[in-house]
Amino acid sequence: MLDVNLLGTVRVTQRALDDLLAAPAGRVVNVASTAGLRGHAYVTAYAAAKHAVVGLTRALAKELARSAVTVNAVCPGFTETPMLEASVARIVRVTGRSDDDARAALATTNPQGRFATPDEVAAAVRWLCTDAARGVTGSCVTLDGGETA
Repeated sequence: MLDVNLLGTVRVTQRALDDLLAAPAGRVVNVASTAGLRGHAYVTAYAAAKHAVVGLTRALAKELARSAVTVNAVCPGFTETPMLEASVARIVRVTGRSDDDARAALATTNPQGRFATPDEVAAAVRWLCTDAARGVTGSCVTLDGGETA
């Protein structure tokens, strides 16, 4: 969990940083999670890794603040991905609930009562990469329907 979710992020950033600093402007956008902002039961290692990504994002943003490189993270809540389907399957297996009941239970964590979509997450990443976001650094953009508000 740490190798993929934290160290993978560190390694990619290390490899790209010299090129980003040499460019007229650069953007680092890490993918964290609401689990990295609040923690979630039953996914301790995942939450720890995502908390570390948030910390990496904030610290690196401060280190690079005087450069033209911004460093931010997107922190989606439950998103319509295979990872969500695996969570639903785990709930069904452990609790005996139906698939629909398990999905509904997860959706209640989002005040909007829905899951984020991959397109919404991608749009947030795209925006953070634009000139319009050049003053945004060290931020964690949440896509969680108000869960962490």
